[in-house]
Amino acid sequence: MAAVIAMLEELKDLAPLTAEGAAARFLAQEWTPGGKLRDGAETSWDKDGLGGWIQTFSSGAVSVKFYVWIRDVDESGYFDDVDAVYEQGEQALAGFLPEIEESALAGHLVEAEQTAADRDEFIAAKKWTLDGRILTAGVIQQDTDLPVMVVVALEEPGIA
Repeated sequence: MAAVIAMLEELKDLAPLTAEGAAARFLAQEWTPGGKLRDGAETSWDKDGLGGWIQTFSSGAVSVKFYVWIRDVDESGYFDDVDAVYEQGEQALAGFLPEIEESALAGHLVEAEQTAADRDEFIAAKKWTLDGRILTAGVIQQDTDLPVMVVVALEEPGIA
């Protein structure tokens, strides 16, 4: 998870946050590109069993997300005990939060209130502002047949 913290530290100083700039930082931090180019910039990255991706919105705003824990669905295509998997995700998140809060980012983090959209998107989450950007760490499952993940997202405010 140190690789994610190092990337967040790199991205914190990137102004403006662009896909090209984020891709250059991933490359400089020796993440492996995943071969998913969009508008000339690599959007998918891997390092030490962690994944990162860059998303550009129609407004031009950029979001950089990481998954730091993942649990795939059971052989049935679903989870036999989804509550237990959510609990595992929440435990993984609780183990990761101190790494963020005790990192070099700590002096730049201001705890932020979760919105209704955050509560809809995340099973559990913690949110901060980081020098004017939104940093969220949380547990998600985007559909019942998709994995449960602990993700960290850095994005410009106002991204819809």
